[in-house]
Amino acid sequence: MRVRLRVFEPGEKFTDAVKLAALEKAVPFQQIQSVVRTCGVAEQRIRKLPAAVCLLLVIAMNLFIVEDLPQVLRRMVQGVRLVFGDGEYALAGKSAISQARDRLGDQPLETLFHSVCKPIATAATRGAFLFGLRVMAIDGTSEDVPDTPANAQAFGRHRSDRGEAAFPQVKGVYLIECATHVICDAIFGACHMSERAAAKRLLRSVGKGMLVTWDRGFFGYELLRAALATGAHVLGRVPANVILTPVRCLSDGSFLAYVYPSPKARRQRRDGILVRVIEYTFDDPQLPGYGETHRLITSLLDAEQYPALDLIVGYHERWEIEITIDELDTHQHLPDRPLRSHKPVGVRQELYGWLLAHFAIRVLMHEAALSLDVDPDRLSFTNALRIIQQAILEFQLVDPSQHGELYQRMLRDIAKQRLPERDHRINPRVVKRKMSKFYLKRPQHCHPAQPTKPFVESVVILN
Repeated sequence: MRVRLRVFEPGEKFTDAVKLAALEKAVPFQQIQSVVRTCGVAEQRIRKLPAAVCLLLVIAMNLFIVEDLPQVLRRMVQGVRLVFGDGEYALAGKSAISQARDRLGDQPLETLFHSVCKPIATAATRGAFLFGLRVMAIDGTSEDVPDTPANAQAFGRHRSDRGEAAFPQVKGVYLIECATHVICDAIFGACHMSERAAAKRLLRSVGKGMLVTWDRGFFGYELLRAALATGAHVLGRVPANVILTPVRCLSDGSFLAYVYPSPKARRQRRDGILVRVIEYTFDDPQLPGYGETHRLITSLLDAEQYPALDLIVGYHERWEIEITIDELDTHQHLPDRPLRSHKPVGVRQELYGWLLAHFAIRVLMHEAALSLDVDPDRLSFTNALRIIQQAILEFQLVDPSQHGELYQRMLRDIAKQRLPERDHRINPRVVKRKMSKFYLKRPQHCHPAQPTKPFVESVVILN
C-alpha cells in the first residue's frame, strides 16, 4: 500500500483534526459530538482540550494504560502535530487535563457507552448462538480505586477480622455477549452493592432471541421472573439448598419443577415458575466438582428440541465472561494497580471509557475473525491492542481517502495472530501470595509528617 501524507486545508483547526480514526467504526466521532451536545458539556469558547477531544482522551487512556495523561494526549495527537505544520503546538498540561475531565463529568461517557455498546455477533459468527439463541452471560467483579477520602466515602471498602482492605473498591456487574466478549451493559456501584439487584437492572438490555446464563450466586425467584418477562430464555446454576421437586420426568433424565418465591408459596403451590432441571456430575477425578451433583435450570422445557447434554456444554460458555474480565484486568489494565481517578465522578468516567476502549478492540477482532471464518476467541486480544496502539498514529498521518485501505490492513494484522486451540486443562482457584510482611496502612499513615530540611543536612556522623 503506497500511502499519501495528510494535507491540512488553510484555516483548519488543530483540535478539529484530533480523532481516533482507527476506532471510528466502533465509536464514531459524530456520535461523540452528538453526546457532548446532548449532555450540555460542549464548550462556549475554543479550548486546547474541547469536550469531544477530552472524551477521546478518556478512551485513549485505557489503551495506553502505562502512560500518564499528558503522555497519552501526546500519543493521541502525535500524527497531527507532525503534519499540521507546527510541531511545537502547545498541548494541555496535567492541570488543564484534570480541569477538562471535571468539566466533562461522567454522564457523556455513560451515555456514549449505552448508545454504541450493543451485541455485534451475526449469523456468520462462530459459537455465538445455541439453538438459534444469542448466548449472553451476567457476572460481577470488583476494581480497586485510589485510596482517597472521596472514593472511600462513595464506594466503601471491605473489612474483615484482619482489618480494612487496602483500597476502596467499586463493584461492576456486566452483561456480555459470550462469543464476541463484547460488554453490552454494565452497572457500577459501591463495593457492597448486591450483584443480584444489579443483574436485574441489566435485564433492560436483554430481550427476545437471547439465552441468558448466570452462576448460582445470581439465582433468585425475582431475577428469574424478570428475565423471563423480557422474552429471553435463561440457563443458570442453582445452589444446593434450593428445593426443586420433580413434577414430570423427561426422556433425557431432566425433569420439570417449579421455582417458588418463598417456602410458604411452595406449600400453597402458589406463584410458581415452571422450569426444567438438569442434574449432572463428572466422572473424571481431575475435574473440579468431581463426584458432586451440579444442577441447572432453564426455561427451555422441551427435552427433544433442547437436549440436556447440549445445554450443559452450552452453559459452560458462561466462562467466557471470566476471560472478558481477565482481558480488562490483566491485559488492558495493569494487574495489582488501582484505577487512576481520585474522585468518584472521575472513577465512573474512567470505567465507562475503559469499557468503550474494550468494545472498540473487540469490534475490530470480530471483523478480523469473520474475514477468516474463525471463532473470535481464536484471535489474540493483546496482539489486537498493540496493533491498535500503533494504528492511531498511522491513521493521523495518512490521507483520509486511504483510511479504508489502512483499516483493512489493520484487520489483516489482527487476523494474523491466531491462538492455538484451547487446551483441555484446568487451573486451581488459588493465590500464590496472600499475606504480607508489611504493616497494614492506617489512616494515620495517609499524611505523615515530612522532613524539615534536606537529607544531607540531617546526616550526623558519630565519632
